[in-house]
Amino acid sequence: MLKKLMFLSVVFLFEVCMAAAQEHDTVYLFRFKPEKDMFYVPYSGNDAELARLESCVERYKEKILSGEVPLYVDGHASTVKMAYTRSNRVKSELILRCQLMESCFITRNHADNGDYVTVSFTVPVAGNGDEEQDKRDKDDVAVEEPVAPDETDEPDTSGEIGDVEQNTLDRQADNRTAVSDERQLVDEEADAGQKFGLAVYANLLRWATLTPDLGIEWRINSNVGVAVKGSWTSWLWDNKNRRYALWEITPEVRWYLGKERRGYVGAMYKAGSFNYKLSEQGRQGDIMGGGITGGYRLRLNNALSVDFSVGIGCLHAAYDKYVVIGGTRVLRGGDHKNWWGPVDAGITLVWQIF
Repeated sequence: MLKKLMFLSVVFLFEVCMAAAQEHDTVYLFRFKPEKDMFYVPYSGNDAELARLESCVERYKEKILSGEVPLYVDGHASTVKMAYTRSNRVKSELILRCQLMESCFITRNHADNGDYVTVSFTVPVAGNGDEEQDKRDKDDVAVEEPVAPDETDEPDTSGEIGDVEQNTLDRQADNRTAVSDERQLVDEEADAGQKFGLAVYANLLRWATLTPDLGIEWRINSNVGVAVKGSWTSWLWDNKNRRYALWEITPEVRWYLGKERRGYVGAMYKAGSFNYKLSEQGRQGDIMGGGITGGYRLRLNNALSVDFSVGIGCLHAAYDKYVVIGGTRVLRGGDHKNWWGPVDAGITLVWQIF
């Protein structure tokens, strides 16, 4: 029995020594207020987590600065843009506090509706003759090591080896679950990771009718966008006896829906002037109106997408009727009309600038 216990003790101590020479992943989690990108250090225990991270960084600062131990920063938010900003806030805090450089970090950003940033890195925990230092290193790592039982224990300590191993497995599962629960299953970053910011677009339907059309849109956040479109054209033919002229400006507010924020509904307003003379009698006047819009944006790549949209509402047109006699316009009265139905449509090419 004594030989068996000695053999088990030797095997266990060998495993502990091998585990001590391995590397350990350390994960630190910093929370953000929903839909906010400012890093509040006192918020939700961030100060304690930051102090713990600073302590560990200082111990391995030389290896971190040399690039041997990179820091992995993962930002999580409803959009990649916000996740990018959050990651930079945390990195800036570490650069200022620990005198690090941007090259010390490997950054990844995720659009998964999370409200946190994690900082993780792999550090070697090896015996260096300083038992107190090794103990502090082990306390900081997310996966704790088992403590070998005293070889002078009574023979019934053989049962404690299994207990120590089981407790270690339990602690490992708890530490991993703490971060896993917070992440809530990160999914499809490549598809959902579309950038939101300033975009320029052109309505291909307008261009097909020889009416140049350009617009810009500013996505305030992942849900709200403000767009302004403008059209202008002026054509003369048949010795200036026929005319097609138009200008319009259309501001619009959009609310993007769904997990990937591709479909949207919105409200638009339209104002402009026209001058049509496609027959003997021409019409010249102003238009004004608005309505509700809806559409879907089909993503082609990181920069380009196609927007399919339609607007339904009312347009009011007040105009003069005229004929041209001897090169001079002669008024023939006026009229006004209200149009209920489709007031806008588009197959729009969208170019995401940033």
